[in-house]
Amino acid sequence: MARHHPPAEAEAILARFPAAGAMTALRWHSPRPFSAAALVETVGGTFLLKRHHRQVRTAAALEQEHVFMAYLRSSGLSVPEVMLTAAGRGAMENGDWTYELHRSAPGLDLYRDRPSWTPFLSHRHAHEAGAALARLHRAARGFDASPRGSHPLVASFTILPAPDPLAAAQAYVAARPALAAFLRGKPWVEELARLFAALGAGLSPQLARQPTLWTHGDWHPSNLLWSDEGTVVTTFDFGLAEQTCALHDLAAAIERTAIPWLEPDHAPADAQAALAVIAGYHAVLPLSREDLATTIALLPLVHIEFALSEVDYFAGILADPDQAALAWNGYLIGHADWFLSPAGQDFLAQVRHGALAHNEVRL
Repeated sequence: MARHHPPAEAEAILARFPAAGAMTALRWHSPRPFSAAALVETVGGTFLLKRHHRQVRTAAALEQEHVFMAYLRSSGLSVPEVMLTAAGRGAMENGDWTYELHRSAPGLDLYRDRPSWTPFLSHRHAHEAGAALARLHRAARGFDASPRGSHPLVASFTILPAPDPLAAAQAYVAARPALAAFLRGKPWVEELARLFAALGAGLSPQLARQPTLWTHGDWHPSNLLWSDEGTVVTTFDFGLAEQTCALHDLAAAIERTAIPWLEPDHAPADAQAALAVIAGYHAVLPLSREDLATTIALLPLVHIEFALSEVDYFAGILADPDQAALAWNGYLIGHADWFLSPAGQDFLAQVRHGALAHNEVRL
């Protein structure tokens, strides 16, 4: 799928959003995967234009995100303003594509040209990101929309909190024909059973006790806009937002930022960055010892459901079995297995000791 917006395409779409006005410049294209995004200048200001294939996001699916964003804005959180079409919709469909337009939000895009899921530039940023995540969770309280449907590339939360996570994983796969076809004939049930036994003992009842909450789902530094002083000003990109729980969002934030997955041979994981995220969060929303223990126990498996969604996306929508295999072996299995390695066990021990021994979080 083409990722960039040709100028003529951008102009035609912008014409459907009356507040934008005529385009004057197309400034930048996002290097991030899964969708096309461009920063556009118009007579009405600066906007982010995003395009999704309709198999990934329909207008109705995007409007679920927009309702959540509007709720957060009403609670005082800085998130981008979603622009409306002439028909009063926050998203529009044209051919195979779905479009949305957001007004540029305040803050510096310090991580704009860095890949997703890369580390923070400093532990100060990690601490401030943790505090900002807690503020989002506080703002999200009371938002009672139902969970999203089985859309691709959404960080859903149905497997790990289930009484039988393996059975829940089998149900998840059975509901997605392309994913089921890709896994057919592979020992995937045995592989998941191994991981759940090695890494998930006692986790499901801990998660089942957590209050449900609509969460961001993709908390990493390139989805945040920053001040000159290094604080978080604005949160954006709610494409993975879903009803999960606060600790799931916190664990995902740590897993995606404290471990340099994209560097060759895995450069050392940064337990201090993980502890900084936790400390920042705790400063806004205090975490009990049980909360901390649950978050740390969740780290090795927090990616499982989104990884399955990626495998489904590559196997079905893109029909790319090689990328699907990479998502299964390198992401779903590989990330979990890293936590069983000496380096992964050492990382978990450092985070556990730092958090529970009050080195970073005063309880």
